Amino acid sequence: MKIPVVDLSTCIQCGICYELCPEVFRMNDAGYVEVTESADYPELDVNDCIKCCPTDCIYWEEA
Repeated sequence: MKIPVVDLSTCIQCGICYELCPEVFRMNDAGYVEVTESADYPELDVNDCIKCCPTDCIYWEEA
């Protein structure tokens, strides 16, 4: 299974990921983007977020 990952060291909290795919990405109370827990991530939606991310900080990782 693949899971989306956000590299917080390069993330600029632009909000594109959680605007495009709120079922996968969200802003936590500390002001950082995090990935929600899921048994199945929508690959096409996450791929759109990966393409739209201005800092290329979202990627897939094998679980």
